[in-house]
Amino acid sequence: MKAFATLFNRIDQTTRTTVKVAALAEYFATAPEQDRLWTIALFSGRRPKRAVTTTRLREWAAERAGLPLWLVEEAYPVVGDLAETIALILPPPTRTSDHPLTHWITVLKEIAARPEPERKPLVLAAWEQLTPTERFLFNKLMTGGFRIGVSQKLMTRALAEATGKEASELAHRLMGNWTPDTVSFHDLILGDDLGGDLSRPYPFYLAHAIEGAPDALGSPQEWSAEWKWDGIRGQLIVRNRQHFVWSRGEELMTDRFPELARAVDLLPDGTVLDGEIMAWDEDGPMPFNALQKRIGRKNLPKSLLRQAPVVFAAYDALEWDGVDRRDQPYSTRRAQLERLLAAATTQHALRLPPLIAFDDWPDLARIRTTARDNRAEGLMLKRLDSPYLAGRRKGDWWKWKLDPLTVDAVMIYAQSGHGRRANLFTDFTFAVRDGDDLVPFTKAYSGLTDVEFREITAWVRRNTLQRFGPVRQVTPEHVFEIAFEGIHASPRHKSGIALRFPRMSRWRRDKPVSEANTLDDLKALLALYG
Repeated sequence: MKAFATLFNRIDQTTRTTVKVAALAEYFATAPEQDRLWTIALFSGRRPKRAVTTTRLREWAAERAGLPLWLVEEAYPVVGDLAETIALILPPPTRTSDHPLTHWITVLKEIAARPEPERKPLVLAAWEQLTPTERFLFNKLMTGGFRIGVSQKLMTRALAEATGKEASELAHRLMGNWTPDTVSFHDLILGDDLGGDLSRPYPFYLAHAIEGAPDALGSPQEWSAEWKWDGIRGQLIVRNRQHFVWSRGEELMTDRFPELARAVDLLPDGTVLDGEIMAWDEDGPMPFNALQKRIGRKNLPKSLLRQAPVVFAAYDALEWDGVDRRDQPYSTRRAQLERLLAAATTQHALRLPPLIAFDDWPDLARIRTTARDNRAEGLMLKRLDSPYLAGRRKGDWWKWKLDPLTVDAVMIYAQSGHGRRANLFTDFTFAVRDGDDLVPFTKAYSGLTDVEFREITAWVRRNTLQRFGPVRQVTPEHVFEIAFEGIHASPRHKSGIALRFPRMSRWRRDKPVSEANTLDDLKALLALYG
């Protein structure tokens, strides 16, 4: 655990990528194999399940520290993180240990398997032999909240340095439905056979956003264009007469979309398609909130399947005849995709969205303005000779989204942030006017500069009307422009409306509350774009 804590500190105390890569590479070269495997799992989001509730941890920590629970509760929002709060208030350990990370993972599993009355002694025993940083990490792992500022791309770079393997190969190896309980470090990273997991997807290729117009991309004849859909990015895999559906977040979602089971009848074995999972009615793509109703459901009633039928809109072929084809030009992969889906019809859940013909960049810019009429967010541009790479790379794939929709809204509630922003108010609730009333309709927590966050924090502290736990009601005085990607009806919200990806685009110091938008304005936007 000491080596893992040292690694965490080295990564947490720097923003320099080269320093993070060097720290990881050294760790992967020297740590025990099982610890390396667990570190890869933790850094790629494969965390142990929560072993103890945060309520119990607060109670046990307060008791061990000899503090009243209310004081711990008050300290928590100031520190901004419960695991760190507990690590800070506990008395020094009474003994030391040098158990590896894997030992403490095993302890966590044992804690989770015990009845609640038997968990407390195990947790206290762990705290008694861990340093503050080790306690912090143990608490994070115990609550299932462990996260660190290391991307998959950065981790594969470090693994490549430590093992001599190609980073692109390692990115592929880390995909799939593996856990440290089902694979060894050698088989996952160093083994010769990648074919053991039939469901293994490929790393997703991600596009960069175009700033301005695409004129700098060169000749339009070197590019293809298609609509940018608003769904769940996914891969559809057919191998050994089985099908698998993966999300971009590496979540296996096969059972959630039974409509895609027919893929085994429509596609040959050894096929992997990249595309978008969308709710789709007779008029085309449905709003994202229609799909959202299905995402978190384990049981799908027939009524929901009828209300939000799903299709897989395929836009790339990554594998066919069981061979990885990602190094082939996009034009070749697209031609093969068209052959694979030649039999797909509107009766099937597999769709082939058409490419968009255009003569030049001004012509494409004109087409882009019709995106919302086509239920799209904008356009995707792909260089015809581009391979399918891993991660977000500049040069070959670009997303040219429409400018966001905006409304001017009044801030009415504020809540402090977490972690390093625990001492700032960063999470806000906004309202629109409805006669003499202000109706809350969305929350936003990004878009301001650090200077603006500090300024609004000072103002919130001076202008709090009421407190509701961590939330403060403030004087309705400040207007902010809220940008968002979509709007839809929502019976869960008092306004009857919900926004997609809301954020603060600017502080409208020039506008009084009387000039903020109204609920009728929102309803008009809903009628146009909902």
